[in-house]
Amino acid sequence: MSQKPYKLDHIGIAVRDLGRAVSLYTEGLGLAVEHEEVVEDQRVRTAFLSVGETHLELLESLEPDGPIGKFLEKRGEGIHHICLEVGDLPAALDRCRRAGMRLIDETPREGAQGKLIAFIHPRSTGGVLIELSQPKTE
Repeated sequence: MSQKPYKLDHIGIAVRDLGRAVSLYTEGLGLAVEHEEVVEDQRVRTAFLSVGETHLELLESLEPDGPIGKFLEKRGEGIHHICLEVGDLPAALDRCRRAGMRLIDETPREGAQGKLIAFIHPRSTGGVLIELSQPKTE
């Protein structure tokens, strides 16, 4: 059975000021915020905005030494990652491993909205940080 991604889940965008960014996307582009939360272990505050069948995830660092804080310091605001939804995250990680990809997360962990997530190192994907996510099961 193939473990191809089901869909593009979201595009993560690092921002310095979440409130300002949300205003730009909602007032300027007419998008609606679907979900906001703080992800403590990533030291980030997020807002998900619906764009058709996918989302934009705006990410504001809660601490300068958090992952998004470091990204902002090095690269400034902009696209941080793309997220692909998969049906079986452990199997997808195994497939990546067998293909020689460098994984940031060897095992899935909990991310925003209770989804299981794992990241693939950008050195394995032409400079693009890729997040794989599996929807939480009820």
